[in-house]
Amino acid sequence: MNFRRRTNEEPEINLIPFIDVLLVVLIFLMLSTTYSKFTEMQITLPTADTDAQRDYPKELIVAVGADGNYSINRVALAGRSLEAVAAALSEAGKGAKETVVVISADANARHQSVVTVMEAARRVGLNQITFATQSSSQAGVK
Repeated sequence: MNFRRRTNEEPEINLIPFIDVLLVVLIFLMLSTTYSKFTEMQITLPTADTDAQRDYPKELIVAVGADGNYSINRVALAGRSLEAVAAALSEAGKGAKETVVVISADANARHQSVVTVMEAARRVGLNQITFATQSSSQAGVK
């Protein structure tokens, strides 16, 4: 009879095979992934499906036309420069801290025109900006 006590050895988990398998899976995923180019995407803006339009306590609606003209609260601006837009936003939004700028840009408006409105709002201190869109069901109806 063998009355010797057995020594309890702690089981050891070998992580090297696990890491090898993960690396193989990672390499497989990297090689089999296809990347899309942005030039191949078809993007139609600005339509969106929204639940309901929010009502803000004080809002400035800035319309940007396809030709680059601006209007703030249905009053056309004479100039197209950043300074002219900033001055008009400052005049229209004076005295209200929680003013929200709603940019309603034409789908064919230049990106620079929208960025000009955003930069003018930042310079004036109007940090809350949102974009107006139309629902996709209204996009087909003109």
